[in-house]
Amino acid sequence: MDSVEQATPDIKQRVQELTQILQKASYEYYVLDAPTIEDAVYDRFYHELRDLEICYPELISPNSPTQRVGERPASQFISIKHNVPLYSLENAFGNEDLITWEQRWRKVEPDISQADYVCELKIDGSALALTYENGLLVRGATRGDGVTGEDITSNVRAIRSIPLRLNLDNPPPLVEVRGEAFLPLDTFEQINREREQSGDTLFANPRNAVAGTLRQLDARMVAQRKPDFYAYTLHFQTDKIHLASQWDALEFLQTVGFRVNPERQLCPTMQDVFAYCDRWSIGRTQLRYLTDGVVVKLNSFDLQERLGFTQKFPRWAIAFKYPAEEAPTIVEDIIFNVGRTGAITPVAKLRPVQLAGTTVSRATLHNRDRIEELKLCEGDTVIVRKAGEIIPEIVRVLPELRPEGAQSYEMLTHCPECGEAVVKPDDEAVTRCINTSCPAILRGALTHWASRDALDVNGVGEKLVLQLVDQGLVHSVGDLYELTIEQLLTLERMGTKSAEKIIQAIQDSKKQPWARVLYALGIRHVGSVNAQVLTQSFPSVDLLAQANPAEIAQVYGIGSEIAQSVHGWFQNHGNQRLIERLRSAGLQLVGEDGNTPLIATAITGKTFVVTGTLPTLKRDEAKAMIQKAGGKVTDSVSKKTNYLVVGEDAGSKLEKAQTLGVTLLSEDEFLQLLEPRS
Repeated sequence: MDSVEQATPDIKQRVQELTQILQKASYEYYVLDAPTIEDAVYDRFYHELRDLEICYPELISPNSPTQRVGERPASQFISIKHNVPLYSLENAFGNEDLITWEQRWRKVEPDISQADYVCELKIDGSALALTYENGLLVRGATRGDGVTGEDITSNVRAIRSIPLRLNLDNPPPLVEVRGEAFLPLDTFEQINREREQSGDTLFANPRNAVAGTLRQLDARMVAQRKPDFYAYTLHFQTDKIHLASQWDALEFLQTVGFRVNPERQLCPTMQDVFAYCDRWSIGRTQLRYLTDGVVVKLNSFDLQERLGFTQKFPRWAIAFKYPAEEAPTIVEDIIFNVGRTGAITPVAKLRPVQLAGTTVSRATLHNRDRIEELKLCEGDTVIVRKAGEIIPEIVRVLPELRPEGAQSYEMLTHCPECGEAVVKPDDEAVTRCINTSCPAILRGALTHWASRDALDVNGVGEKLVLQLVDQGLVHSVGDLYELTIEQLLTLERMGTKSAEKIIQAIQDSKKQPWARVLYALGIRHVGSVNAQVLTQSFPSVDLLAQANPAEIAQVYGIGSEIAQSVHGWFQNHGNQRLIERLRSAGLQLVGEDGNTPLIATAITGKTFVVTGTLPTLKRDEAKAMIQKAGGKVTDSVSKKTNYLVVGEDAGSKLEKAQTLGVTLLSEDEFLQLLEPRS
């Protein structure tokens, strides 16, 4: 075959121009919060750059905006030693501790008459160490123990507020940047809503959520969860750049492309530090992220260097910690909630207590392990706090106040709703009811189906669902579409007009798109975002039902756990019957680009691999055409492969296909196969 066309100087220049435009746009959007180009314009430039890189892969550079998220998950993280250690900070719990700290450093440097401080909010997230070589991001690592961390470079590259290239014309050979990755509160709450809808255990707080996010093996999940990042210090050795203070360093970090906390303040005296800490003890509740304190640093780098470090801490910095608000109360009972996926969550009913400005009367106990860990008994006095200032949790039990003869709580062995035995899978912490006829699971499924983000069936809420299930009018989602006005009129407080509106709302829900229907099915781990992603790659229910786990896992943002869950759901005979009922009822089980019922072609049901550069089609276009026509697309050639669509520079896949006797197709032959059968 002919060699791949080489990029001309004009093409190389265009790639450089597009890279610079997109980098500048990202800086303005994610760092300055002042975008100068419209999203549609950004997307057009991005796609132009991506298309050029596909045609001329030798022009792809590590700092290209298209390279933020890789296509393949990491198999594991490796431990690495930090070039510059990440030290812990000594804690201060009040102004007296700050005064003691100041007195201590002044004993080391008694001749200092005037010293100013920099105060920065202490973000409740995960510390990261970033390494830039000649201005390019080459490594991102977790803090670990401060000396050794884990290499999570692929995940760090997925964080949009971390620049892939420093905004410097002549960068130093090596720059080490330190900062905090975190999840904004609205993002954290959205993630937990998605997890609740998918039947997953909720994250207790944003800190745990971002730590779990950064340890995902698939960087696409990191990009989907959208963590943010604030830089707070840097290290380099060069005579070209002179920074005299921490304040200078923060200004420099923002100039070269990083987000820096806008609430930082230069404080001339310790009294100003007191005022800053006091102001944010209340003001932090209005922030878009969680902070558990203030980091106070001596501003002068020269003074920092002279003071140095103890064995554990820098002498020139300290963390002022706000106390976590806690309160004692009494556990009056434990109840067990059954979710729509059968997950059983123990919840402690508490004697109401004021905490962080709200009245708390319940606290989640998460699972059986947590009950056993707390050794909780009837009538126990417990200490309660809001985890991450959001979710009430029991911190500890005060056994010395336990009533005499109190019985310990244990996880139930049978479902509180249907009485069937519950199970606890070995690979999960959650106990589940697996009876698909359980009223609680049915109620949850119906409520989810009718919810706003799903099919948005106005009038079908929890109260109506409770009556429909209790009266035996509905035994599955499919039954909703067979309800009559006469049946609804048998329910409490149901008039003719209300019944007519509900029936009309149910009928209107048939117009909701395929993505919403998929989300409404309540498949475990499939939230609204994942449903949208899946339906873009599988534009009909038939294509998704026919796909195997490997094919589903190839979809951007979908990992193996989600793929297994989706595949398993469609293998269930009861779920297959439900799909047929929904199809008969007229639900939208095909997207705008779908093709159900499929027009029979030679491609229908066949497995394809696409390799090399095709004359007129992009690979993604060819794959979409195969899937739309009812075929399957995989990335690797095997005995199950029916066809290999071959372009120029095909490589090892072509050799393997020839060895296995797989049928080879040119682009023209492939397009002929797409023609409908007569």
